[in-house]
Amino acid sequence: MTAPTRQRPRAQDLLPLARARLDRFLSDLAGLVAIDSGSYSPAGVNLVADWTAARLSALGFAVERVAPGKASGERTGDVLIGRRTGRLAARDGGRRILLAAHMDTVFADGTAATRPFSLQGRLAHGPGVSDDKGGLLAGLTALDILAEADVEEYAEIVFLATPDEEIGSPASRPVTERTARGAHFALALECARENGDLVIARKGVADFLLTVTGRAAHSGIEPERGANAALTAAHLVVALQALNGLWEDVTVNVGVVRAGTRTNIVCPEAELRVEIRSATTAGMTRARAAIEEAAARPAVAGTSVVVEQLDLCPPMEDTEVTHRMMARARSLGEELGLVLKATATGGVGDANIIAGVGVPVLDGLGPVGGSDHTPEEWLDTASVPERVALLAALVATLGDGRHA
Repeated sequence: MTAPTRQRPRAQDLLPLARARLDRFLSDLAGLVAIDSGSYSPAGVNLVADWTAARLSALGFAVERVAPGKASGERTGDVLIGRRTGRLAARDGGRRILLAAHMDTVFADGTAATRPFSLQGRLAHGPGVSDDKGGLLAGLTALDILAEADVEEYAEIVFLATPDEEIGSPASRPVTERTARGAHFALALECARENGDLVIARKGVADFLLTVTGRAAHSGIEPERGANAALTAAHLVVALQALNGLWEDVTVNVGVVRAGTRTNIVCPEAELRVEIRSATTAGMTRARAAIEEAAARPAVAGTSVVVEQLDLCPPMEDTEVTHRMMARARSLGEELGLVLKATATGGVGDANIIAGVGVPVLDGLGPVGGSDHTPEEWLDTASVPERVALLAALVATLGDGRHA
């Protein structure tokens, strides 16, 4: 027997509930910003995790904490995963919705004391106020609203909070991938762009190490016996930078070049560190093939080049499904008086990792904020009620597949 169809709450019906929570939101935000939780400050990140876990538990979520190990030899905080089963089974049209935020910031210990939370007019300031403590709190507040409105027409809501997004999620990535698999939709809680746009696509990033091996020789007595790796590296820099503009969705940057040890030795070894970014997996593949092709034809006889891919963060692609998600968000936004637009960005985040396992993602669903990673970071508190109501309504809409 299929579950009875209940009328979904309208976004405008959820707005008063969001407005009623604004004072608590600001109080909670001040408390979170007061915690130093840099990516390499596991104790601080875990204080944020403690607080988040308590909020989720109070909302009926089963909470799991995973210690993911070390990143670049240093310990990170825990990954937090909250799960709540709804009353609409998947076989009856219920959908599994993943909400994703991160608990770490880019700021060093002591920043919260020297630059504490402040409210100047409608703008809140402080380390991590926008990226991503405002988004994390918006997600929890939206869940609180759905609970009060008795919205449980979904198969499951999963809340994921990671400890190391600001350094590329090296420790938490396997946990994120495992948690995301099987979700029907994902909503990432980075704050909306400064102009209010949501994020529908993020470029992927791949890092490469190119090692050039030549042959040493005395530069004054017998230079002809050498094979100059630095010269091959120089030709490679020119060739790789020339790839920019060949494909609309791809950028290539040779960011680091190292070669040689002494001026009187024909350079025997050099290395290049190269980054490619692309909005599509196909673009990443094309760029890698071009790098390998250039490396296979070293400019100096007697030199050779080895290409090693060091890291890959997949793109969050602009797909038909994400366009449908955006259309739903835009429709719900209209109920709230919001004119929502979608944008693409070259920056990466946990949304990329989630998209990489095949889950459609819409990002930028926190309040409006900006100047991330700077002392001027801000959050527009006047945007909080509408954005929280939008998020809650979007979870309710996507969670009930009977209305698709």
